[in-house]
Amino acid sequence: MAEVAPAEVGHGDAHDDHHEESFWSKYVFSTDHKIIGFQYMFTGMAMALIGGYFAYVFRMQLAFPGSSIPFWGTLSPAAYNSLVTNHGTIMIFWVAMPVLIAAMGNFLIPLMIGCDDMVFPRINRLSYQIFLLSAIVLIISFFVPGGGFGGAWTSYPPLSAKAAYNSTPFGAPLWLIAVTLEIVAFLLGGINFITTTMNARAKGMKIYDIPMIVWMIVIASILFMCSVGPLIAGAVMLLFDQTLGTSFFDAAAGGDPVLWQHLFWFFGHPEVYVVLLPAMGIVAEVVCVFARKKLFAYKLILYSTVGLGILSFFVWAHHQFISGVDPRATYLFTTTTLLISIPVAIILFALIATLYGGSIRFSTAMLFALAFIAEFLLGGVTGIWLGSSGVDIYLHDTYFVLAHFHYTFVPIAIIAVFAAVYHWFPKMFGRMMNETWGKIHFWGTTIAFNGIFIPLFILGSAGQHRRIYNFQNYPDLAGQNMQDMRVFATMSLVLMLAFQVIFIINFIVSLKRGEKAGKNPWNATTLEWITESPPPHGNFGATMPEVYRGPYEYSVEGREKDFWPQNEPPEPKTT
Repeated sequence: MAEVAPAEVGHGDAHDDHHEESFWSKYVFSTDHKIIGFQYMFTGMAMALIGGYFAYVFRMQLAFPGSSIPFWGTLSPAAYNSLVTNHGTIMIFWVAMPVLIAAMGNFLIPLMIGCDDMVFPRINRLSYQIFLLSAIVLIISFFVPGGGFGGAWTSYPPLSAKAAYNSTPFGAPLWLIAVTLEIVAFLLGGINFITTTMNARAKGMKIYDIPMIVWMIVIASILFMCSVGPLIAGAVMLLFDQTLGTSFFDAAAGGDPVLWQHLFWFFGHPEVYVVLLPAMGIVAEVVCVFARKKLFAYKLILYSTVGLGILSFFVWAHHQFISGVDPRATYLFTTTTLLISIPVAIILFALIATLYGGSIRFSTAMLFALAFIAEFLLGGVTGIWLGSSGVDIYLHDTYFVLAHFHYTFVPIAIIAVFAAVYHWFPKMFGRMMNETWGKIHFWGTTIAFNGIFIPLFILGSAGQHRRIYNFQNYPDLAGQNMQDMRVFATMSLVLMLAFQVIFIINFIVSLKRGEKAGKNPWNATTLEWITESPPPHGNFGATMPEVYRGPYEYSVEGREKDFWPQNEPPEPKTT
């Protein structure tokens, strides 16, 4: 038997005894990027259940004010504020970010660029451990005297700074600590994503051979790092106001509550793109695979993404048109808000152009990807209206804003995530999800989603303001027609949540009984599809891949197969 040359010994050979590891070392304290990705994903899914439950409770209060809510009881005004606050916080910081960035980034980046792991595996493990700690601190805050923080997810002072106003003397500082820990976790994760992508690519993978989702996660990580500093500073000052009696944001004592708004939204609006970009990357991958088309205008999408990231730092004050900012500043921020719609539109239209002329297969993942494009377009268009200061003065803090936000955020945090799960489930777990049940889940989710938020556009245009516990106390908003729309939106939410049970059952059953998946069930071209399903420890075994072309070579003229994997050597020239 011939000996294996030392140069041919790869990561997989160095870990031949990996199967002998204990459960704790393999699945709890692992440094394997795939396991850490799963940890983020399942933690995010668990938090999504909590966030969804909170939405159900406060929507039931709005539809049936003062009634006993099934699985809760009677909801008090303070508890209502707490549920609204923590629903928003959880869905942004503990669902969208861990699943879209951390889970997808951890699982996909090493596989898609052709390396065996993150370059800093222990820092990677630490990032999840800190994230898990942040989730535990947040959950603990629900059970302290006064309950969870009730000062809104934007945490505007003086409501957030004084327990006399928010009624949550212990929940408020715990909420701030939890958010800060979560930020630290993602700073550590971002370091890994950027460094690994720039330094650990497979032989032959040039800068424009990197799959778009990897680029999107890297750029999102850079955006997060560049924008989060002011928020951390503001969070420390707000914590001091809450616990030490300082007055950074207390106008009566010489502070400035509007300062918090600037610090928060300087981070808050880039944060929208931090979660948007990975979602767009997911959709790009899915659309190319199931349209059998090369990604339209790869470089233009990449340059537009960079431009989008830069512009995102110059739009924050469009959230503050009614907070007393200089009217001259409103002209500037209206202009920048309109400008930032251009790179977003370029990316979306490039995705639509990729579909044109394609051999489209309507898989469950593809249906969710198409739904993302359609729903996000509606959210984007309504965002242009709100970016105009004259229109925003009327619509600010109404349910129109809430509907707009959810038409951008639900496609990002829910619809794109489902596209990713259905698409990469075979690679993650080595089995196929049931497509029939997947499509039932899709139609139930998307129809119900529109049933929730289209009525809220109408209610907001009629003047219904946010964060009102009982609209019966406001005669102009208590009409039967408006209440009927609240009931319809709430029942649509209940229906949407019910369809998620189908997804959970399909997910669990497919793990055990799903049809076994081969290496490449979708006939895709990127590197994650050349290894086993699920990938082994070390990803590619003894022979690491070499890249010869870009990531989306589909339907290449002159080839018998309609896909050309990145690692497949060029065909020899015939003479």
